[in-house]
Amino acid sequence: MSTRRFVTIFPILFCFAALLAQDNSASAPSVTEFPVTLKQSVAAGKTPAGTKVEAKLVVATLVNGKVIPRNAVFSGEVVDSLAKSGTDPSRLAIRMDSVRWKNGSSPINVYLTGWYYPVRIVPAQDLMFGPPDGPVSKTWNGAGTYPDPGSLASHPFPGRQQDKTPDVTTPDCTASCISDHRTVMKDIASSTNASGQITISSTRFNIKLDKVTTYVLASGDLKPIK
Repeated sequence: MSTRRFVTIFPILFCFAALLAQDNSASAPSVTEFPVTLKQSVAAGKTPAGTKVEAKLVVATLVNGKVIPRNAVFSGEVVDSLAKSGTDPSRLAIRMDSVRWKNGSSPINVYLTGWYYPVRIVPAQDLMFGPPDGPVSKTWNGAGTYPDPGSLASHPFPGRQQDKTPDVTTPDCTASCISDHRTVMKDIASSTNASGQITISSTRFNIKLDKVTTYVLASGDLKPIK
């Protein structure tokens, strides 16, 4: 049976990504996961293997008794990148091998998984909290992300329309604006090889990762949250 440990790092933020899916048996290693946003866009087949990538931690996370603070930066590289071709799926694998923050750093071995955190839906949100510059949309009901057509966060994830959306800079997302529970990316499959490399793939479209969505890095296969 798996257990989950949640750590409160700040009064208004809850660390929901600490040592999840830990197996009680001595022979089974724990799987640690990290909710992150990428610092650059990555596209299967367009971003070649070997490309250096970085990601920023969204929620402070406890690992082996050490707190890795929010905004810590993971560094690594794309290790597999293939565009969809005929019956062959698009494929993408990203490995992070180090993490650094203001007062420390640590080696690490985690991979991009097929999971992400959706934008939190907040019913009856005050319409005053629309865009800072400009009128509130007449069609927006106040729930979720403001429907700015230039914002990747306002589009479903993942989807083919991402290829047509300009790569724009958007405000940082925190734990307060994403769901408490991760979910599997739509039309994305995940596999792990003998060396532990996690690769995501899609037979429907070329995988494209943006700088807005909160993706999940993990040290191994993740199980559905029950």
